[in-house]
Amino acid sequence: MNPLAQELNEMLAAGNPHVLAMLSELGKNLFFPKGILTQSAEAKEKAHRFNATIGIATENGGPMYLQCIQDKLQAFDPKDIFPYAPPAGKPELRALWREKMLSENPSMSDKYFSNPIVTNALTHGLSIVADMFIDAGDQMVMPDMMWGNYNLTFTTRCGAVIKKFPTFTVDGGFNVPAFKTALQNVASEKGKAVVLLNFPNNPSGYTPTVAEGEGIVAAIKEVAEDGCNIVAITDDAYFGLFYEDSLQESLYGKLANIHPRVLAIKLDGATKEEYVWGFRTGFITFADGNKDANSKVLTALEKKTMGIIRATISNCPHPGQTFVLDALRSDQFLAQKEEKYEVMKGRALKVKEVLADSKYDAAWDYYPFNSGYFMCLKLKNVSAETLRVHLLEKYGVGAISIGKTDLRVAFSCIAEENIQELFDLIYQAVTDLD
Repeated sequence: MNPLAQELNEMLAAGNPHVLAMLSELGKNLFFPKGILTQSAEAKEKAHRFNATIGIATENGGPMYLQCIQDKLQAFDPKDIFPYAPPAGKPELRALWREKMLSENPSMSDKYFSNPIVTNALTHGLSIVADMFIDAGDQMVMPDMMWGNYNLTFTTRCGAVIKKFPTFTVDGGFNVPAFKTALQNVASEKGKAVVLLNFPNNPSGYTPTVAEGEGIVAAIKEVAEDGCNIVAITDDAYFGLFYEDSLQESLYGKLANIHPRVLAIKLDGATKEEYVWGFRTGFITFADGNKDANSKVLTALEKKTMGIIRATISNCPHPGQTFVLDALRSDQFLAQKEEKYEVMKGRALKVKEVLADSKYDAAWDYYPFNSGYFMCLKLKNVSAETLRVHLLEKYGVGAISIGKTDLRVAFSCIAEENIQELFDLIYQAVTDLD
């Protein structure tokens, strides 16, 4: 093991040995090298005459660039576009995103957590978590309504075993008892559990109520108190898109510092929150069980995260970070974001209004939804995949089939005035096949 990795592991052991035990073998071996980047950082501070360290080309005291590219980006200084960004991301962006998280999540106000580290959007953050905390055979607890890409990220890449539980109770609420049972079963078998909470949920579009959220947190704490190490990940990709009576903040704030055996990890980003899917700018933020400042644990985790970023993509793209930072600083940002939120909310509520029509009752039920981008129909008489293909070929309508009965509809990309027609076409397609 590299001495730098050993040093970070010793920091974890001193700060919270449970976190050290949560790491995968790769995670334990990760470190941030004191190589080119470190030497370049030192040179940036002290090399007042010539700085011949980092591998970029310079000209006239700044980065070299092609004018045909800069012409399209004249609102931005070339130094904020063309050079490499720091391994953990632009410091100003990290600080401002932290302020944003605190303003939107009141339960984080008295918690101790790391500065957000920039990732290449949220999927990259999931990949970092998988590399750092998953060994083959480790078990993850997830609802059965889950994003399909989790299989590639955690099972195919790292050999995790996903233990699913029914997402909803028969009454249509989040199934806290089933979640708790699944978590207890993993804890008794492995002594370590990885919990992935994705709210608003993809594909169902559901966010738990406040009471359900409290039940989830209580279950995690109880299992930790019984001696299980828990990596609790909140995938907050669709954060803020809460349309009805539900939690209005991330469960991360409730999970941070809750118990020494719980490591809370928040994954979020500008991708969906700020409607900039192609910018690929996300964040990963850590909070262990310590309620007081504990720089050893968070420093070690940050260094290991920087190590895996360095080993895979070197650093995250600079332009997207600059664009997001500029937006967050804009005095128009909040008003424009609220305007788009109202559009999304209007679409979601229109879907509920349309589906209230009893004419659809023989064709499908629908799962609870109150947030996010999606909702799911539960078909009664036809195969979801058969319906998907028929919809596409006869009516030119695209939707996603999930399993035998579920059809996911992304109302996020359907104008409100077209929602009635969309569901009428789906209903007609069901009638064709029934």
